[in-house]
Amino acid sequence: MKRKLSLLLVAVMILALLSACVKNSNATPSSSEGTKGSNASNGKDVLTIATTADQGTLDPAVTMDNSAWKLTYPAYERLVEYDGGSTKVKPGLAKEWKVSKDGKTWTFTLNEGHKFADGTPVDAQAVQKSFERLKKVAKGPSEVYSLVSEIKAENPTTITFKLKENFPPFLSTLAANYGSIVNPKVMDHEQNGDAGQNYLATTTMGSGPYKLAKWKKGEYVRLDQNKYAAKKPAFKKVYFKIVADPSAQRLQLEKGEIDIAEGIPVDQINSVKKMKNATILQEPSLLVEYVYVNSSKGNKALQNKKVRQALNYAIDYDKLIDAVQQGYGTQMRGPIPKGLWGHDGQAQQYKYDKAKAKSLLKEAGVSNLSLDLLYSDNKTWWETEALTIQSNLKDIGIKVNLKKVAYATSREMIDKGDFDLALGMWSPDFGDPYAFMNYWFDSKNFGLAGNRAFYKNNTVDQKLRKAATLNDEKKREALYQEAQRMVIDDAPYILLYQKDFLLPMSKGVKGFVYNPMLESMYNLGDMSK
Repeated sequence: MKRKLSLLLVAVMILALLSACVKNSNATPSSSEGTKGSNASNGKDVLTIATTADQGTLDPAVTMDNSAWKLTYPAYERLVEYDGGSTKVKPGLAKEWKVSKDGKTWTFTLNEGHKFADGTPVDAQAVQKSFERLKKVAKGPSEVYSLVSEIKAENPTTITFKLKENFPPFLSTLAANYGSIVNPKVMDHEQNGDAGQNYLATTTMGSGPYKLAKWKKGEYVRLDQNKYAAKKPAFKKVYFKIVADPSAQRLQLEKGEIDIAEGIPVDQINSVKKMKNATILQEPSLLVEYVYVNSSKGNKALQNKKVRQALNYAIDYDKLIDAVQQGYGTQMRGPIPKGLWGHDGQAQQYKYDKAKAKSLLKEAGVSNLSLDLLYSDNKTWWETEALTIQSNLKDIGIKVNLKKVAYATSREMIDKGDFDLALGMWSPDFGDPYAFMNYWFDSKNFGLAGNRAFYKNNTVDQKLRKAATLNDEKKREALYQEAQRMVIDDAPYILLYQKDFLLPMSKGVKGFVYNPMLESMYNLGDMSK
């Protein structure tokens, strides 16, 4: 009898354990850590962000992936930081800096009192070793600093960088994730000469407001406060919860189980708008869509400025944005997009004017024009975009032949100038007008280097090259705006739109500031609920 009772008791215990396991498989990160099943987002000192997939390596000297940067950016500090939503920089670890007249020597004076997450002081030697490590690792981020010839800690609070040649955007690069200052003790974890890459792939060693506390692959990553950080954030814990299914993210946002949903596509955004407890942040990003108009190697008619202007007037921008991005885009005004310093809010903007387009073609003496439009399978929306442009140009009497090719083939053809019109997109690596103006319009950059319209204007070349040698931002901006007016009139591109940044979040989340240079990253140190 006792044996039967014992067996029965064991069976009950097994069933109880199985039941607990099933419940736990659906638990939020916090409930699996012993908070009695409460949702992670319920507390004001906890933030939960739903993301779609796990991240790769977290080493700032290795990763070029924004999905990893969202974890590393709040865990590290940099000499300078982007200023709120602006692409301009403000002091970070460095309280001030100066640059030599020739632009080749940059000297930074550090703030005192900053500490890494283990309590080690952040000093000039730590900055020097961090950049030397980055260059030694020699992965993607190191290319940005290929012009740096020497890094020297002059004293505990002074660090000097010497460049091989003047490069005005240098300051902006220091605000990017690859400018993160890593604790020199990372070298204690070096294995087989890897400079600690293997160790730093799954942890953080910075002085930012947060540090990586736990990473449960396939489920979540948890950041905790860095108790030594110069500024104490509002959230004690931040969860990045892996929720691959967009519908599941939407449901969890509605229930209040998550605070931010990163993976809801544009075709489901309208359903979020109906939620009483959620809102959608919508801002122009710096990711732009445009058409290359081959002004020197394409159809001879495209060498005529009036023909290129006619193409710009022929596009119904509002309807194109609706068709291609369901309205979540902003028509560009000038080649420097809104959100980047140097943008001219008063610049000429081509608007849909079919009569004006036809008139310009007539003035140019062009009729029965046939053009090839090149695009690839790289972006799912390019098919719709190409068909819309084809329809618009047909309305002014231009026949457009669609040429869809493989992505690699399209890049070869664009580099050679083997096209009339081509679809393209662009986003900057650093927050400087150089990333648009010099790449797109300097005639020395024909092809994939940036000037994919094969556009040449000697006066524009002179202005751009001068702007690239000055460290005075106001003088540079004046030159870039002069050049902008000229290239808008010359119309070597059809500037379509900036893709909008969309982020569904709980109405309770406060303080998030979108910065277009920090796509997918959060200013966690300033946020609250």
